[in-house]
Amino acid sequence: MQVKAVSKNTGVPASKVRLYLDLVRGKKVAEALAILRFALSPAAVHVAKTVKSAAASAENNFQMEPDALKIVKIFADGAPMMKRHKARSRGRVSPILKRSSHITVIVGDQEV
Repeated sequence: MQVKAVSKNTGVPASKVRLYLDLVRGKKVAEALAILRFALSPAAVHVAKTVKSAAASAENNFQMEPDALKIVKIFADGAPMMKRHKARSRGRVSPILKRSSHITVIVGDQEV
């Protein structure tokens, strides 16, 4: 059985989140949270929250054993951007794109 948790509009660009997703992909949930605890980044905090949410859903809704949970799939997609402008020389403007992301974590029972 697999359980999915999604964190939407995190405010951190997907390119920065993917660095931490690569660290925990395929690991046990407890091991992934231990790795993310020592990563000092807002992206790591968002990833850790989503992993905890998926593990809690699996434990409470489907009575799965928390020690046996493994991250089956984890990915980050782009989310809507806030678009701003900055004044430049000669009366022109430059765009400022404040990117955000959606983080998806799927956990499941570890195969024996």
